[in-house]
Amino acid sequence: MAFHAYLLRCSDGSFYADHTDHLESRLAQHQMGLGGSYTAPRRLVALVLMESFGTRDEALTAERRSKNWSRAKKQALIEGGAN
Repeated sequence: MAFHAYLLRCSDGSFYADHTDHLESRLAQHQMGLGGSYTAPRRLVALVLMESFGTRDEALTAERRSKNWSRAKKQALIEGGAN
C-alpha cells in the first residue's frame, strides 16, 4: 500500500496540503466539497504536487513539512524550480 502527500491549488489560488492512502477517492471528495472545511468553499481544486511513500508516517511528515513552506517555495516546486 502506498501513502501520498499532496498539495492542491484551490479556486481562490491558495494551497492546501494533506496526505492519504486513497488519492483518487480523496481528490473526488475535495471536488464534491466533502474533503474538508478548508477546501469545501474553495473548490474546484487542482492537484499540483504529489509524492508517494511507503508508510503513513512518512507521508504525514512530508505533509507537515510542506505546510511550513512559503508560497514562493510552493510555486517554485510546482513550476519545477529548485527546492
